[in-house]
Amino acid sequence: MSKQEFDGLTELEKHFILKEWENKIIFESTMIRNAVLNAELNVNRKKNSRFIELHKKRQQKADANYNQDARQAIEENEAREGKRWIERIYQANGLRRPKTKEERREIDGR
Repeated sequence: MSKQEFDGLTELEKHFILKEWENKIIFESTMIRNAVLNAELNVNRKKNSRFIELHKKRQQKADANYNQDARQAIEENEAREGKRWIERIYQANGLRRPKTKEERREIDGR
């Protein structure tokens, strides 16, 4: 931002910029503090105890509409072509398809 653009801002806009800069500084210092505390905990942990991660991995929320559309497309495909597509995936990856309960019963003779 040039000096001319900055001078063209209103006082309220300047206050918003300062507030966001303050929030950025607070966020960065909090992240550094957390990293240092985590490193200290990991250095001083007991033998054979787990390493403490700095950031916990969170699973992303699933898109309900996408999942519903995908499930509907799969069900329509299965109605037309059957479940042969599953066997093709296993074949392409060089794997054997797991046996169903009925197939295992036939083999075991139960």
